[in-house]
Amino acid sequence: MTTISPQTHSLCQDADIIDLHLDIWIPKRLWGYNPTKPHKNAWFGRHFFGHSDLPRMNQAGYTGAMWSITTNPAKLSNARWQTFLENLFELEQFCDQHQELMICRNIEDYRRAKAQGQHAVFPSVQGANAISGAPEGIASLPQNHSISRMTLVHLTPSVYGNTSSPAHMLHGHKGLTDAGKSLVEAMNQANIFVDLAHIHPDGFWDAVNVHDKTKPILVTHTGVQGVTPHWRNLDDMQIKAIADSGGVVGIMFATNFLKHNGKRDASIIVDHLEHLISVGGEDIAAIGTDFDGAISAPTDLQTVDRFPVLVEQMLTRGWNETRIRKVLGLNFLRVLEGW
Repeated sequence: MTTISPQTHSLCQDADIIDLHLDIWIPKRLWGYNPTKPHKNAWFGRHFFGHSDLPRMNQAGYTGAMWSITTNPAKLSNARWQTFLENLFELEQFCDQHQELMICRNIEDYRRAKAQGQHAVFPSVQGANAISGAPEGIASLPQNHSISRMTLVHLTPSVYGNTSSPAHMLHGHKGLTDAGKSLVEAMNQANIFVDLAHIHPDGFWDAVNVHDKTKPILVTHTGVQGVTPHWRNLDDMQIKAIADSGGVVGIMFATNFLKHNGKRDASIIVDHLEHLISVGGEDIAAIGTDFDGAISAPTDLQTVDRFPVLVEQMLTRGWNETRIRKVLGLNFLRVLEGW
């Protein structure tokens, strides 16, 4: 087991640590998993669910995370919209009922949550198919809603565009549809971050082309092709496009998308981060674990309380504290502050 140095412990407790993609609401919604109670392990050691909860996040030094709402794509569009509204309401109510949590949408909210010792929850949407049944699209979201960002697609094609997963073969058109392009424009106007995780490369470039050039683009949870060639990962041109927008890319913790050269430990995350930085610069890199998203985490980073293992790897590689703090949270906060 990796030994955690005093420097790492101190850095984790002092830094802003913000996870750009946490799927903890999936087990909460499906079988009542309580995110505010301590849990012992992930399912089957490091696989599938049970990677995170608030006590373990606090132990790791987390100051906030994007809590993602995922909606079953097999439902009809009207049913998806109603289910999404129910899930959003339940998430907001859950946070209101637990003083350890605070719903955040902007930098002022985050700073207030941190000052009060609360975990900053940035509600987000995994797959815009959740709102395809809304009568007026983005405009149908509840007034004063808390949604911070949205992926245009998830693991299946939708009315907005195609996925990067093998399911893209179900549709001949790989780019954004007209509805997808209109959605990007509407999200820009509504100040909801456009998240290009999961999208087919053709759709990625369609989104970049239509996106407001004055606003940053996110890819919250991914790997990079330059380390591990895979349909889920970004190539160097895509990385440069996100960097040019002033946005950030979060590296995920799913070993099946990051593993290479037989490695499955936390070092693979640093490998992907280093390639990301070499192409897009230090200001682009972030963390989006995908914990509780049915992933298999690194062998030495099975659950969120083991997060300091990653920071120890960074220090062992010779990273200075400035770079580490940027990756852990400051890069995203820069984007949020300018948003």
